[in-house]
Amino acid sequence: MSHCSHPAALLPEASECLRRDARKITGPRRSILEILHRHSHPMTSKEIFAQMPKGGCNLATVYRSLHLLESIGLVKRYDFGDNIARFELKASGDDGHHHHLICTRCSTVVKVETCFPPEWEKQIARENGYQKVTHRLEFFGVCPRCATQNGEVC
Repeated sequence: MSHCSHPAALLPEASECLRRDARKITGPRRSILEILHRHSHPMTSKEIFAQMPKGGCNLATVYRSLHLLESIGLVKRYDFGDNIARFELKASGDDGHHHHLICTRCSTVVKVETCFPPEWEKQIARENGYQKVTHRLEFFGVCPRCATQNGEVC
C-alpha cells in the first residue's frame, strides 16, 4: 500500500492518495476525513459515526473506511490501553509523533506537543546497541472537569 501525507488542503490530496491506491473518495470517507480534520484529538469509530450525516452510512462502513484510511497512511490508530481504537488525521509532513494526555475517568484526550530531546533516544540506543530507536508515550490523569465534579484539588 502507498503512504501519503495529509496537507492543509484536505480533500484534494486525500482524493489523490486514494486514487493512487485504486480507491475512490466516497461520501463516508470524505465525511470521516472532514470530521477528523475538525478535531485535534483521536476519536473512536463511534464518536466519528455520531458526527456523520444521518443516513449516510452505517457503523460497519465507518469501521471499514477507517481501516482503509489507516492502511494508506491518511489516519493513525491509537490504543490507550482500554482496548478502544482511536483514530487521528495525519498532518502534512507529520510523522505522527506526538503524545497524549488521557483522563482516566471520562477518557478525554489532549494532544501533547512536548517531547523528549532526541539525544535521549540516541543515548538509549547507544547504551543498548539498538538502532533507529523511537518511542511512544501516553500520560494519564484526571482532567480538570472530572476533578471539579468530584471536589478534588488539582
